[in-house]
Amino acid sequence: MIRKSKCVNKALDKAIPLCEPALKIREAMRYTLLSGGKRVRPMLCLAACELVGGQDSTAMPAACAIEMIHASSLIQDDLPCMDDDSLRRGKPTNHKVFGENIAILTVDALIALAIKHTVEGTSLDVPPARVLRAILEMAKAVGTEGLVAGQEADLAGEAVVGAIMGGGSDEEIERLRSYARCVGLMFQVVDDVLDVTKSSEELGKTAGKDLIAGKLTYPKVMGVEKSKEYAEKLNKEAREHLKTFDSDKVAPLLFFADYIAKRQN
Repeated sequence: MIRKSKCVNKALDKAIPLCEPALKIREAMRYTLLSGGKRVRPMLCLAACELVGGQDSTAMPAACAIEMIHASSLIQDDLPCMDDDSLRRGKPTNHKVFGENIAILTVDALIALAIKHTVEGTSLDVPPARVLRAILEMAKAVGTEGLVAGQEADLAGEAVVGAIMGGGSDEEIERLRSYARCVGLMFQVVDDVLDVTKSSEELGKTAGKDLIAGKLTYPKVMGVEKSKEYAEKLNKEAREHLKTFDSDKVAPLLFFADYIAKRQN
């Protein structure tokens, strides 16, 4: 994970270089995109690509695009008209630093760059049909299908993009979609639990905000302990969807599932 994360960070830094003339919106894009984070989404994309026989370099532009789209969603979620949050990854949120107008424009710029980077950055050896299919999956994640379905669709789309870029079969792609849906839902359950059991300092973002907002979270409906049990059940289901894959190649994705289940921030 450390090695892959460093590769992703290097590629992201290269995707939005510092250059003259210095533009405020470029600074705002880099501020959120390069502010840390676990890089779970791009690494999931790369792991899915390798699982079906592809090289991680093939999926790297798409993996970076996925992180750009994720960064745009964080900026949007934190806006005063949405969650009105002032802390993200232990730092002031984008609109607190650059203002609401720049933050909103940054959301648009990151989504546009994601599509552009996928098209321009992907090797010409990759069939155009694959690139187009991957972009379609990204569009679904950004559009109403993704926004309505939430975290579950978010991570499902990312694993699918990696499998598409790696040349996976339809059956392999659907198995990875099912795996990632379980992991995505598990991510949300764990997130809800952490929101009520950890401090803002531990999380790097405002804790307890869902409770204050009166949102229907898993702990509120099921209780903390039942929510933890449900997360473990989802972890087992996720692993079941990967049983037919090569045991060595599938190891990173099995690790990801455990990592999401046991994360503390």
